[in-house]
Amino acid sequence: MPPDQALPAACAACGLVLAKFGMRLPAPMASLSADDMGNIDKIDSWRERLVALVTHVPPTVDAVSFWARAILLALFTFWGLRLIALDFRTGDMGSSFLHGPLLIFHEAGHGIFRLFGEFMMIAGGSLGQLIMPAILCGALLITNRDPFGAAIGLWLFGASLLDLSPYIYDSLHPQLILLGGHTGEDGGHDWIYLLDKIGWLKHSQGLGWFVHKLGALVMLLAIGWGAWLLWRMWLLHQQQKRLGLANDEGLNGRDDF
Repeated sequence: MPPDQALPAACAACGLVLAKFGMRLPAPMASLSADDMGNIDKIDSWRERLVALVTHVPPTVDAVSFWARAILLALFTFWGLRLIALDFRTGDMGSSFLHGPLLIFHEAGHGIFRLFGEFMMIAGGSLGQLIMPAILCGALLITNRDPFGAAIGLWLFGASLLDLSPYIYDSLHPQLILLGGHTGEDGGHDWIYLLDKIGWLKHSQGLGWFVHKLGALVMLLAIGWGAWLLWRMWLLHQQQKRLGLANDEGLNGRDDF
């Protein structure tokens, strides 16, 4: 038996740093590998499965992808704050760029839900513009395993709530000009019909206020989710640098950040 039992700093033959061999990333920064993500549906607990999906960051992210996501999140943050600041009581949201695309899904919802009777046909407009971003968020999270993209989908869901809030608020004293060029007093106002049917018309302004605040909260949560994922990517990269795990296929293979 050799008298000196201490491990050398590195293997003389291959250069492997023995002190680092087998080291694991600290638990807070642990991330599922690509193979693990492929088997995520085998996790028994739906809570653990959801947490794995929501918190997943890729093992390596090149600098271009990281900064593209950071810029995209900054733009959506600025845009979201602008939309939240619009006065929902006067329908300012209707003048935003986003109102046009959401209106397409709103009108499509009327046609899709026509099969389920008059009430659902009229409610289908609002449902349509909410279901679309919800499907986008779910598809990016569950199918693509892309929680950052799902955060943008959640942002869009919040924006759709903001877009609905003036329409709901307007039900009690219609002032908004509808697609037909008239106000809701002349008919064709979805939320006058819906709230009148369930006896909530007198609460329309309070409901509109609530939907606006809910939309703002959802958007802020989406922004926070995206920012947290980017922060985890940054910390993971810093750990990889310290542990010497970054390689040509990861962050050090491109312009570093």
